[in-house]
Amino acid sequence: MKRILAALFILALAGIPPSSIAQNRPPLKIGVLVPVSGVFAAPGRYMRDGLDLYLKEHNDTLGGRKVELIVADDQAQPPVALTQLRKLVEQDKVDVVFGVLSAAVGSALVQYINEHKVPTVYPIVSSEDLTQRSPSPYIVRTGWSSGQPTHVLGDYAYKVLGYRKVATIAYDFSFGWESIGGFVDTFQQDGGKVVKQVWNPIVTSDYSPYLSAIPRDVDAVVCSYSGAAAINFIRQYRAFGLKMPLLCQGNTTDESTLAETGPAAVGILTALQYSASLDTRANQAFVKAYQAAYNHVPSYYAEGTYVGAGLLDRALTTVNGNTADTEAFVRALKRTPFPSAPRGPVSFDSFGNPIQNIYIRRVEDRGGQLENVVLTTYKSVSQFWTYDRQQFLSHPVYSRTYPVCNACT
Repeated sequence: MKRILAALFILALAGIPPSSIAQNRPPLKIGVLVPVSGVFAAPGRYMRDGLDLYLKEHNDTLGGRKVELIVADDQAQPPVALTQLRKLVEQDKVDVVFGVLSAAVGSALVQYINEHKVPTVYPIVSSEDLTQRSPSPYIVRTGWSSGQPTHVLGDYAYKVLGYRKVATIAYDFSFGWESIGGFVDTFQQDGGKVVKQVWNPIVTSDYSPYLSAIPRDVDAVVCSYSGAAAINFIRQYRAFGLKMPLLCQGNTTDESTLAETGPAAVGILTALQYSASLDTRANQAFVKAYQAAYNHVPSYYAEGTYVGAGLLDRALTTVNGNTADTEAFVRALKRTPFPSAPRGPVSFDSFGNPIQNIYIRRVEDRGGQLENVVLTTYKSVSQFWTYDRQQFLSHPVYSRTYPVCNACT
């Protein structure tokens, strides 16, 4: 570090701007881990598109350094992802790792990332404990924690919609548990009752046995799905003749699947940190550029990687493009705000998780196109909601059995 400071001092005396240091360095190697093949290949493509758009707009340069992308297919499979990560770090010698979609993959890579001190940006993975009880010193994420939007949704359901009794349904793995857990926590603490929780396997073609288990006398049904599962669940929910309103975590009506879901999605309320319909100057510019490049609207997957690239750009600028000092670079990643992101202003807590707006959205048909129309904005929402942080962390991570359902029979 002393040598770097001395070099900067000498360059300053010589009248050479510090930014030229970054320009004279070799390209910044970014190892991009995304599912190129497999069941998550479609959202993986959106992830690549968001990253590629940001680089195109910035002349393939971040923090004054030209960028070299090395893309690896993690297939959304932890063993495959770990093998690819080893190659990126040990053979390709990347400066930073970027990506990962699957929560299971994101969690599986933490030990290796920590052991090898790899600066890593997770723009999508939402597993709670990545930035809670066991945060990695080398990972910053630009997306969300699983319960962050659903805390808001639970509070909105009780205080604004006036709902008092709900049932929940979601797929039976960590993301389903955690996103439903955020809703249940706030809804029950506000005074609401959860009378039934239904869990189905991740891969499910027939939802009828699970839909049959939902009580009909509830104010609403709360769900958590994504991708093809979201499409199938929503269509079958409507076909099953259920009339209770659907409240869901935001992936359930993501723009990447909304058109295929079709009219069955109309009226669903969700909460998330982004909507392509968000009416701000930054988002309008992003959506316009994205549509021009790819001929469809961006999803949260695309906006997530776009923001992740923007964070890298800003953090690298603060350290003059220097990634050799890993600790300083990671500190910059965790402390650099992004006030003009398409989703709205983003800053970070001390755990490396975004503090950001959460939007209550309703699916509406606007001129033949389905949109997540923003109804209400909750500003500067933390992953800890309004809870005392230490008290929150003293509780177990949200799971299949926590929070305890207060009115289930």
